[in-house]
Amino acid sequence: MSLTGTPFLVLLIAATVLCVAGTMVLWSRMRGPQSLRWLLRLVMIGLCQLTAIAVVATWINNGYGLYASWDDLLGRDNGTVAMPGPPADRAKFTHSDTGMLDTYFRGQHSQLSGQVIVWTPPEYGQPQYRHTRFPVVLLLHGVPGSPASWLEHGGMPGDFERLMKEGTSHPFILVMPVVDPGGVDTDCTDQPNRKVATWMARDVPELISHKFRTLPGPKGWGVMGFSTGGFCAARLPLAYPKVFGAGAALDPDPLTGDTSVITDPASRERTSPTYMVKHATASVSLFLATSAEDRLSPPHYIEQFAKAAANTKVRTQTMVLPNGGHNYNTWTRLYPPAFSFLSHHTSAPKG
Repeated sequence: MSLTGTPFLVLLIAATVLCVAGTMVLWSRMRGPQSLRWLLRLVMIGLCQLTAIAVVATWINNGYGLYASWDDLLGRDNGTVAMPGPPADRAKFTHSDTGMLDTYFRGQHSQLSGQVIVWTPPEYGQPQYRHTRFPVVLLLHGVPGSPASWLEHGGMPGDFERLMKEGTSHPFILVMPVVDPGGVDTDCTDQPNRKVATWMARDVPELISHKFRTLPGPKGWGVMGFSTGGFCAARLPLAYPKVFGAGAALDPDPLTGDTSVITDPASRERTSPTYMVKHATASVSLFLATSAEDRLSPPHYIEQFAKAAANTKVRTQTMVLPNGGHNYNTWTRLYPPAFSFLSHHTSAPKG
């Protein structure tokens, strides 16, 4: 049973109700010595508290996406090298139980394997659009997390469909790849034996371009992410401006580099978005947003980044919400301006 699934939460709630009801019924019906009766009552009180705490903890975890699986919660290493998948030309997309398209493949260039979830807008399957090519946005989750985080906690694709209906954004193909294949986070950089940037910028786009009707070139591709994914969304257009023309970073991790991810100071600085934007020569567009109350992604991160970008060809737009923590409630509030920005800096579907 999934740690983040509704059935597990419902099971815990039922267990809590059962424990409380059982305690009320059995409290005065205990038999035996007084010391034994009090011991059993303490056990029942403990069970009531334990199940109640479990309900609250699970609800918080589901809301904030703190742990994505049992292995993640228990700290178990389920293999830093992912099971090898088929190459892109033999990868099969299947309809998952969420109605999304889901696949698992091995990238030719990075030799990494991982999950990719895809959603196509309603227009994609309509007869009048059968020759139309669509722009793409990569949605990058945080760490810990998974591509399914966008569905289970991030309100996708329903929130985006509403934005399309309101005219806030033109249609995009939404692509949700794993950002840490094999469970190894590199902040979307290429490290020895772990080429995650190559996975993101070459393998995943090649797969999607091969399987779907996508617009070519950087005007047809954007990237958006939150937390670690937000760091990646700021970094990838700078590192691969011929692939991604625009990015939207929501509550990004430290844009000068995360000391817990890349320990070598020189490598961390050289691969950080703040350093890269200062030395950028390509023209890309980046939206960066956070909350004034977010201690994990304080406003000075994006202010420092925007200052570094001031004398370059990189176009930046920043936003600071007055309140909100480092969580999905904040990130979903940023969807309208983020998708509006991406829509203005990418091409609309073309027939």
